Amino acid sequence: MIEFKDVGVRRDGRELFAGASFQLHPGHKVGLTGNNGTGKSTLFALLLTQMGKGETEVTLDRGEVSIPDSWHVAHMAQEVGASTQTAIDYVLSGDEQWYEINAALNDLSSVSDEQIGVLHQQFDEIDGYRTPTKAAQIMAGLGFNTNQHELPVEGFSGGWRMRLNLAKTLMSRADLMLLDEPTNHLDLDAILWLETWINAYTGLVIVISHDQAFLDATVGHILHVEQQKITLYTGNYQQFIRTRHERMAQQQQAFEKQQATKAHLDDFIRRFRAKASKAKQAQSRIKQLERMAELSPMMADNPFSFRFYEPANMSSPLIELTQADIGYSDTPLLYNANVQVTPDTRLGLLGMNGAGKSTLIKALVGELGILSGTYRVSDTLKLGYFNQHQMDILDAKATPIEMLRRLAGKTSDALLRSFLGSFDFRGDRIDTPSELFSGGERARLTLALIVWQRPNVLVLDEPTNHLDLQMRQALTIALQGFQGAVVLVSHDRELIANVCDELYLVHDGQIDEFDGDISDYGKWLAEKRKQENSQDKSSHKKKNKKESKKFVSRETADSQTSNKAPTVASKKKAAESALSKEEQRKQAAEQRKLTAPVRRDIENTEKVLAKIAEKLDTLEEKLADSTLYEDSRKSDLLVLLNEQTALQQQHSDHEEQLLLAMTTLEDMEAGFE
Repeated sequence: MIEFKDVGVRRDGRELFAGASFQLHPGHKVGLTGNNGTGKSTLFALLLTQMGKGETEVTLDRGEVSIPDSWHVAHMAQEVGASTQTAIDYVLSGDEQWYEINAALNDLSSVSDEQIGVLHQQFDEIDGYRTPTKAAQIMAGLGFNTNQHELPVEGFSGGWRMRLNLAKTLMSRADLMLLDEPTNHLDLDAILWLETWINAYTGLVIVISHDQAFLDATVGHILHVEQQKITLYTGNYQQFIRTRHERMAQQQQAFEKQQATKAHLDDFIRRFRAKASKAKQAQSRIKQLERMAELSPMMADNPFSFRFYEPANMSSPLIELTQADIGYSDTPLLYNANVQVTPDTRLGLLGMNGAGKSTLIKALVGELGILSGTYRVSDTLKLGYFNQHQMDILDAKATPIEMLRRLAGKTSDALLRSFLGSFDFRGDRIDTPSELFSGGERARLTLALIVWQRPNVLVLDEPTNHLDLQMRQALTIALQGFQGAVVLVSHDRELIANVCDELYLVHDGQIDEFDGDISDYGKWLAEKRKQENSQDKSSHKKKNKKESKKFVSRETADSQTSNKAPTVASKKKAAESALSKEEQRKQAAEQRKLTAPVRRDIENTEKVLAKIAEKLDTLEEKLADSTLYEDSRKSDLLVLLNEQTALQQQHSDHEEQLLLAMTTLEDMEAGFE
């Protein structure tokens, strides 16, 4: 077990926690909670330091931390560097024991015959032959398809690299697993899969998460950091909230009683201190006051308290898609879409990863033109659109109040500061450039700028990715009171359940009303995966065997080939014998002809992406010029920032086109087999 005894830690001269004492046992699933800045990441860093791991060393100010020497730890880091290593190889490297043995078996030049036998025995003991299959299953659960396994890590976006990092962490044979915001870059179906995985894990898990439903589904203990104290609660997050509120109410009562006692003692001392007959009693009261332990009042937990302004004008419908085909490069991803957004709309979009939810969102907001059908918007439409891209294009050099002033015109500073304070931008943070903000602060600022503009339609694509539990709660309350329309894509089930009145399912190119609630969607998803796994089992069996050969020793691979290949080879030979060589050549030529347009699309798109990347690199070099941010060059800066935004959007669109073309080619080639 892990035991903390009277532990105190300081960082940068500030005491983060003191007198921390608790025990965590194998098999526990623990949620680590607390406001931002209270020391959750420091606690992770302390555990890693104590186990001889991690890049940031944290030392004890006092106390003792006890962890078994034999324990191994796996930590999900928050950054993944670019690498030419393939995705599947990167994930497999999370199982260090398997990776080392497998590497040795694939390089036998310096290994004796006796050592080869030992390696094979060790490989068998750790069930090494099934490890590649386990890695593939984890990647599938997190949303990767098989044609992505051989792509280099550097070829994935930041969010997908984080998924790879999570997959690598889950591959570890660790006794202790530290997961820092594992759901941030996952969609709902991947989160549901991760919940199942964590519940089946036999080791100790400590997870930092702002997803209340995820914590409720996975943890049985809460470790809460607050006011330099760490308290261990039994139960999931809902139980923790109830227990903590009871404690806070008791604390408030004790505080009020103490304040009344203090007031009485102060009054006695003030009235009788100067009187000789009462001097001794007064001194006794003074000592009683000095001995009295200082209690804290129950403080309001949530620093965020904002609301959406009432929209100025509205008509119905505000946005309408009728019999619309939506996609890229004349190839639809969604067919015959019919979506109407009225002032009363509270719509949540559900669907598996890659089903087309973001494509539908882009069509609704006008970023992506439809291929056929009708797209109409009202003259009164005032759109509030939140997505990751909006956060990324915030003016890095501008402060929150400067960005808000650009929208607010002559509004007084006092009103602007009060408004920003409702999003917890206070004091120095109001005048801090946004380039120094965390992801959560950028998300809050983006929301604040949207709120100020009084939209009548809110289209929110994963708005909670960087928000903590308190801000999520404030956003939920604000959306419940919003008097306009809401279209929401989110992996936060609490947000969907509390905001959305209707759910649409995006699946198999169709958009249909979902008959059920968010919990029913989880059941639907589990059933759909079960069906797909059953259908694909036989077709994937041959492919998985082929891929697994590269991860076992050459000697083993040869033996497996000799034992299992004849069945496959005989089938292939029998099929080929039915065709003459001339017919085979004609068939191959016809297949090349049919796939040629798609291959050209892939090649051309890759060339365009390369050119856009070069332009973006050039722009970044220009934006690095410090003189560009002087007042006299504001117009030059604006031109470059607008150009950068346009290029980033082009790059994103072409990446989606490339993925679609690659999927199309794969499907065509599979049809020829």
